Amino acid sequence: MLYLNKKSIASVSLAWNSIIDIIQDTVYLLRNDDFSQPLKPYLRYGDQVNRFIAMPAYVGGNIDAAGIKWIASFPGNIEHKLPRANSVTILNDPSTGITQCVINTSLISEIRTAAVSGLLIREYIKKRKLSHYHIGIVGFGPIGQQHLAMLHALFSGSSYTISIFDVNFQQKKIHADNSEKNVRMVSSWEECYLDADIFFTCTVSSGRYIDKKPKSGALLMNVSLRDFKPLTLDFMDHIIVDDWEEVCRQNTDIEQMHLERGLKKTQTLSLQEMVCSDFFQQKPDTETVMFNPMGMAVFDIALAKEFYKAARLQGIGQDLDN
Repeated sequence: MLYLNKKSIASVSLAWNSIIDIIQDTVYLLRNDDFSQPLKPYLRYGDQVNRFIAMPAYVGGNIDAAGIKWIASFPGNIEHKLPRANSVTILNDPSTGITQCVINTSLISEIRTAAVSGLLIREYIKKRKLSHYHIGIVGFGPIGQQHLAMLHALFSGSSYTISIFDVNFQQKKIHADNSEKNVRMVSSWEECYLDADIFFTCTVSSGRYIDKKPKSGALLMNVSLRDFKPLTLDFMDHIIVDDWEEVCRQNTDIEQMHLERGLKKTQTLSLQEMVCSDFFQQKPDTETVMFNPMGMAVFDIALAKEFYKAARLQGIGQDLDN
């Protein structure tokens, strides 16, 4: 059994486009119903803002991986300089059930989250070829930082500016390398949002605050799921979700749009419907699209398998006795 920690995963050499390819392959397996993914149970006690989530899945095809991610989210940890999210991912041999790998780091979750976003962005920029892309990120914790790394990779060779707002922005540091010449810290979420062609929420916000109309034709990546007020539904031409049953609960923006504005599953598109049908190619550039990803276990397990294989090939990690 191989053991991988955060340092191990960070040492594995995998390019962002290769990681996003795994997400895309998994989306096609979802379309072909070659997967198994139970509804995620949530464990809460005491302060109800804290939660543990169990995410088991099997992914078929050439990926052929089975396992589970167990992730804890304690937003208050940030105030004590502790990680908000902590997780362990376990991979099992899908034919015998024998444990193959234990990955003790939330880095897999952070990479998965950014990679799913990256898949939509790749589809978006195939159609909407702009001379310059204005990109906004609200929230610059680990998820925001992974998105920044992913964006630099995807937009390499393009003209782009990334505006970042964080409520603790004075305490946030951007790594000083040549890529950061495209990045600026701003003093409000509006400065990230109103002129953005692509906009991300990567916060741990406890209250919704976005109430303004976005730029025409924008792609809104609602990663943190609790930032948009229900009235913003009126500004969206298309709502995309990774899984309606998962995302329409747990006080997400989609659940509030459902309860307060009557949003129905039939008025949304799934991730596989969007990716497998060349969605952006068929839509006018002026239509605004909002993506709401609750996070799917199949993506975590598929990426964990890819990192496990790469770690074995690259001699990374520690072998443990079963």
